[in-house]
Amino acid sequence: MTEVISAVEAVDVRFPTSRDLDGSDAMNPEPDYSAAYVVVRTSAGGEGYGLAFTVGRGNDLEVAAVKALAPLVIGLPVEEVLADLGAFSRRLTGDSQLRWLGPEKGTIHMAAAAIDNAIWDLYGRREGKPVWRLLAEMSPERLVDLVDFRYLQDALTREEALAILRQAEPGRAERTRHLLAHGYPAYTTTPGWLGYTDDKLVHLAKQAVADGFTQIKLKVGADQETDLRRLALARSAVGPDIRIAIDANQAWGVPQAIEWLRPLAPYKPYWIEEPTSPDDILGHAAIRQAVAPMKVATGEHTHNKVMFKQLLQAGAIDILQMDASRVAGVTENVAILLLAAKFGVPVCPHAGGVGLCEMVQHLAMFDYVAVSGSTEDRVIEYVDHLHEHFTDPVRIREGHYLAPVAPGIGAQLHPDSVARHRYPDGPEWATT
Repeated sequence: MTEVISAVEAVDVRFPTSRDLDGSDAMNPEPDYSAAYVVVRTSAGGEGYGLAFTVGRGNDLEVAAVKALAPLVIGLPVEEVLADLGAFSRRLTGDSQLRWLGPEKGTIHMAAAAIDNAIWDLYGRREGKPVWRLLAEMSPERLVDLVDFRYLQDALTREEALAILRQAEPGRAERTRHLLAHGYPAYTTTPGWLGYTDDKLVHLAKQAVADGFTQIKLKVGADQETDLRRLALARSAVGPDIRIAIDANQAWGVPQAIEWLRPLAPYKPYWIEEPTSPDDILGHAAIRQAVAPMKVATGEHTHNKVMFKQLLQAGAIDILQMDASRVAGVTENVAILLLAAKFGVPVCPHAGGVGLCEMVQHLAMFDYVAVSGSTEDRVIEYVDHLHEHFTDPVRIREGHYLAPVAPGIGAQLHPDSVARHRYPDGPEWATT
């Protein structure tokens, strides 16, 4: 009997991070890190796990969006899905009625990401490989088959994508060995949440350096004098050689961003992240020109590959920050990595949240092994929150992500964690 996808389950899981202001920033002062947690099941007993990350209220909408997409998936033959994951992605994002809610952006697109990532997790488990390795061992031809070039051809053609992948192909084995031995560079946002006291900021910044991180990140944008004080404290704590990135989380308009950043320049911020609306491509370009040599980074709220294409074409960013669950999962992120390689822009993935570190490390490691072939000026964000809830949590050593070796994408939560944090009836919420 043909194995088919038999169920797509979605659960509203929320963690009360607002109690200690973990994750607090200028636009999200009291977030509760949450996930629309997805399990894809097959008729033969196979399972795949994925999720879409949110910060609390509205997570129920994300769960509903996953359930709206489920009929497009249930009943599909598993072998056919895994043989043409590009077509599967287009099926998720191309339904004519659901597409009206996007197209290819927002709640419905993130629901597609949760399902797409769960299918890749299923694939990795079937092959007995972590997803980064599954991708890195695919032929260039199969990788480009994942990409929908329809809206990209003015910036990246199939032939150009093939050339990028073929150029990197001879070094794959050596880079895989290096990755397994040394890991992938990381930076940490743990010291920098806006709600933390000055003493906590200084202590965590010093601890980050002691732990081997060569870059930290601070949240900014609520009050300029506070930003100046905190940046001065951080620079004093870590010394002149540690990179300090700053992140405004979209707090400013374009003129305000430029004026706000100038007094911060003496403390040598390495990049300013999300200085304005994530949709304002020309605004990012104007800020980049005005605040150089400070770099401009964005991507965690960039809706899709077309917006990334335009950011790159406009010369609007120095750093591309892909996210594992904002665009339509692994499949669309392959296209974004190829775009970044074409334009020579380093990828420094956004992570933290719930499960983002676990998932996005696979994309960065695939990029190193099979696309860009480099870790120069590339780091994956790391936040030391909630990893204990995952069956295969990230491993950090001396400021580096250690390459996952377990099959899948790392998104599976412990059943007890799901039961306890299920919203609104889990014990963690029923007692509040």
